Amino acid sequence: MKLSDLKIIVTGAAGGMGRHFAVRLVEAGAQVAIGDVNEAGLAETVSLAKGPGKIHQKKLNVADEADGGAFVAWAEGAMGGLNGLINNAGILRDGLLVKKDKETGAVKKLTKEQWDAVIGVNLTGATLMVRDTVALMVEKGYKPGVVVNMSSVARHGNRGQSNYTAAKSALAANTVTWAREFASYGVRVGAVAPGMVETPMTQGMNPKARDALVAAIPVGRIGLPEDLWVAVKFVLECDYFNGRTIDVDGGLAM
Repeated sequence: MKLSDLKIIVTGAAGGMGRHFAVRLVEAGAQVAIGDVNEAGLAETVSLAKGPGKIHQKKLNVADEADGGAFVAWAEGAMGGLNGLINNAGILRDGLLVKKDKETGAVKKLTKEQWDAVIGVNLTGATLMVRDTVALMVEKGYKPGVVVNMSSVARHGNRGQSNYTAAKSALAANTVTWAREFASYGVRVGAVAPGMVETPMTQGMNPKARDALVAAIPVGRIGLPEDLWVAVKFVLECDYFNGRTIDVDGGLAM
């Protein structure tokens, strides 16, 4: 699919990778509907998006089913159609499932609130965005269509990220499921799994943990949003790519 033919939703577009994807899409001539809970960040993304395409912004909480459904309907109206989704919104609430304090012997557990928050945004919210976006495509006969799920190399398992790993591995598995389910409607589904990428989310990591991870990356550096854009662009443009996840991690093995 040509990027200039896209009328596409990008979630989590108030910063980081989502912002970068939206800016690149507008540069390529696409129409883009961006959503995030951070309205100030959305406005900044709009100010940075220059090119022949068009950008539309609206507050979006993907963890709220009604809000997500309303956003999809709004996006289709704002763009005069809908044929794509970059499922990028995500949060971190890291913690070991069980941790014993070395000094006191006290046992601390990952809280249900930590679990629910990550699953609510990164899995349930992401799934509902796919459901509602593709349902509208099918109802209105918009095809071909494409969905890009943002998974993570944490899908292979990562210490201290039980909630995040569960969500991102499920998204990668359901990329196959949805590719098979939506094929008859002319909708492809692919996924991109970032490793360490320079975003506000990773900048907020524990410095020692961040440095250790960067040191383990064979290419010798942290990833940049542009590295991930190259992979996302491939999924969008290659009409023969379907039902697979691309790890973009510099060779990192978690």
